[in-house]
Amino acid sequence: MAQNQYNSINDTDMFSHFSSMKYMPHWAVLLMDLFLCLVAFVVSLLIGHGLFRYEPTSALPPYWAQALIMLLLQTLSFWIFHTYSGILRYSTFIDTLKVLFSSLLTGVFALFANFIGKQLGQALFLNTVCIIYVFVAFMFLFSLRVGVKTIFETVQQNASTTKKVLIYGTKQAGIAIAKMLRSSGDSLYRPVGFIEDDNDRRTYNLLGLKVYRLDDSLIERMQRIGVRNVIVSPLKMKELKPSRDLAFFLNNNIHVLTTPYFTEWDSKDDQLQSNKIGRIDSIQIEDLLERPVINLDTENVSTTIRRKIVLVSGAAGSIGSELVRQILPFKPKAVILLEQAESPLHDLTLDLKQQYPDQRIIPCIGDVRDRERVEEVISDMRPDVVFHAAAYKHVPLMEDHPNEAIHANVLGTKNMADMAVKYKVDRFVMISTDKAVNPTNIMGASKRIAEMYVQSLYNKLAKDNDRCTKFITTRFGNVLGSNGSVIPYFKKQIAQGGPVTVTHPEIIRYFMTIPEACCLVLEAATLGKGGEIFVFDMGQPVRILDLAKNMIRLAGYTPGKDMQITFTGLRPGEKLYEELLNQKETTLPTQNDKIMVAKVREVEFDEVSSMVDELIEISKADKPFQTVAQMKKIVPEFKSKNSVYEKLDK
Repeated sequence: MAQNQYNSINDTDMFSHFSSMKYMPHWAVLLMDLFLCLVAFVVSLLIGHGLFRYEPTSALPPYWAQALIMLLLQTLSFWIFHTYSGILRYSTFIDTLKVLFSSLLTGVFALFANFIGKQLGQALFLNTVCIIYVFVAFMFLFSLRVGVKTIFETVQQNASTTKKVLIYGTKQAGIAIAKMLRSSGDSLYRPVGFIEDDNDRRTYNLLGLKVYRLDDSLIERMQRIGVRNVIVSPLKMKELKPSRDLAFFLNNNIHVLTTPYFTEWDSKDDQLQSNKIGRIDSIQIEDLLERPVINLDTENVSTTIRRKIVLVSGAAGSIGSELVRQILPFKPKAVILLEQAESPLHDLTLDLKQQYPDQRIIPCIGDVRDRERVEEVISDMRPDVVFHAAAYKHVPLMEDHPNEAIHANVLGTKNMADMAVKYKVDRFVMISTDKAVNPTNIMGASKRIAEMYVQSLYNKLAKDNDRCTKFITTRFGNVLGSNGSVIPYFKKQIAQGGPVTVTHPEIIRYFMTIPEACCLVLEAATLGKGGEIFVFDMGQPVRILDLAKNMIRLAGYTPGKDMQITFTGLRPGEKLYEELLNQKETTLPTQNDKIMVAKVREVEFDEVSSMVDELIEISKADKPFQTVAQMKKIVPEFKSKNSVYEKLDK
């Protein structure tokens, strides 16, 4: 009964008023300390005169005068050590030392004043009283600070606004987080224990908090004590294997959080420091998608890039901009940024010139669909290496606008490739997609046609001249965090309160990060001898439904309870899974075990070129069904899914 009454009181918000009270002014702290010192002096008088019972050799001043003198001396000591300048609820060991030293100094002052008084014929105190006062005053002042701190922490922990958390890790970083959270007045989280990370079988406590083992019974124990949050330090995150360690919590609807790095906590502003300590940021979904690491051969890449003129089309896009950032450290002679979007190109140029002031960075406004503009840029700049990243990539949009897909992805690639040959570019690296394998949509098919064009072009040129432009293709899966990708879209839906929309419960995709994708491109530029299509060992595919659930959990919600997931059905041109290789294709290894060469069906350039020219002319006539029909003629494996163009397959 009593426990129920306590819980009902504890669940109210009455305690939150105490935890949100402002700090006491310095003068109030000083007055409170002086009052305790007065009480301490009275106690010292009672002890000194009552227990020891000996008569002073000369008459002493009245008790009120002795108390006034002692308080004046104590005030001087308080001023010297600034004991009143701290906040009682956040008292530390340093504050304890200040109080101790101020009490000792007051005792020294009192004994010295008493010695001088005796020399002048008037003693002020009993020496015994002065010595007793030092210990009694310190005890009272120390008890005040410990009491206020304890009461505040208890009230704050019982406030309904705080959330119980376990700290993952018992090393210095974990202990520091627990200390910071306990001392922060405005933190929404309070630590109630640690999770052991060293397989230590001992049972012990840290900072008065229980240490739990990471075993099968942990979730049950967390439910028993009402904990739904686990905090992992940024340093600890580097040691964990997220899909194994953190998925253990996410799969049990435990919210995984992390703190800022400790360097972000440094501040001379106490209030700002407190706010930073209390700020807990959700970890990124990228942390849970373990990717195979590409070990970039920097020496070979440097040979390919250093002192060369490099052109990147689509330079302000997600892939293009990251490519530029990875290229610049290799000190190329110049980097040309070809981009049709003015504002993103302007922002990127300013950013790069600030970061690389000694590098030659040349922004060029231009559209790869404009053959004359492409020729103008390449003929003027004469690049040695071209990275062709400009493309339309969104499947549903391209399904509605097939002619535009041909203009950007096929005509744009043809323009870039033809001018690269004409002006003797050494290497041409094209960015493709896994959707080009057995395409079921306009976007994937358009990229497959572009692949066929550049590969057959190289095969024709290489027969007569082994020093011709080397055309190299790389195929990506979905790129985490790129413009329009699923993760930013889910984040926006979660921020708006849901629901989170998934097209199909069984849909799966391969993922990689933008830096990884760009490492692959640079590695391909180095490894490629010409005519290859490189694919990336992307590990296991990810179920989009699982991705959505994990993102909801990372945001602090429970899927299906706090935030719903709705299924909208496959979009036009979308399939349940992506393939990295055609069934008729095989792969060959390279010196990088994460990169393979796809052996694809080869076609004659004259045949491809003729069909591509016809495709471009049809697309310019704005006849979408005729355009798609020609695409299917060029790519026989192109079978539309969930699209109006399925009738063409019949």
